[in-house]
Amino acid sequence: MYQRYKEKIVSFYERERRMPSYQEILKLVGFKSKNAVAKLVEKLIEEGIVTKDSKGKLAPAAGFSELPLLGLVQAGSPTSVDPETLETMSLDGYLIRNRPQTFLLEVKGDSMIDAHIEEGDVVVAERTMTARDGDIVVAEVDGEWTLKYYRRLDEKVWLMPGNRKYKPIYPKHSLRIAAIVRGIVRKY
Repeated sequence: MYQRYKEKIVSFYERERRMPSYQEILKLVGFKSKNAVAKLVEKLIEEGIVTKDSKGKLAPAAGFSELPLLGLVQAGSPTSVDPETLETMSLDGYLIRNRPQTFLLEVKGDSMIDAHIEEGDVVVAERTMTARDGDIVVAEVDGEWTLKYYRRLDEKVWLMPGNRKYKPIYPKHSLRIAAIVRGIVRKY
């Protein structure tokens, strides 16, 4: 029964893109009292499925959106695979290191295709003002925003596209790092 309640809350979150209120949970799971909802929420918090933010509102926790990790799949010659679930994995936990500093951006253009970042992909970016040579960054260069490799040699810095059709960008006035790309998401 508990698993069904959890599935209804996850389903609500996926549909509405927000966590349900206690009143909405009451209706979702068919409880008669808010006390029963409070006990369900306590159990979800104990299991690391949800958490509460600073205002006391529900928020997804690390275990909220875990999916079964079935094992490995051969990308070379085919091999047999046992479809037994080895563990679960949260994509949030896999892609997001620092949630408060993380945001998503949809990619427009083809200047990073050699880095396997294509138009329509979504990059997972983490806010920072510093980068290391070779990091893929979201940067403001001379007042315009772009996604490129950050390059540094001694005191000289520039942005390098991941596509030979484009030239390196050397800032004329300013270069400000806003974020480092931590991952990409692509739908097929």
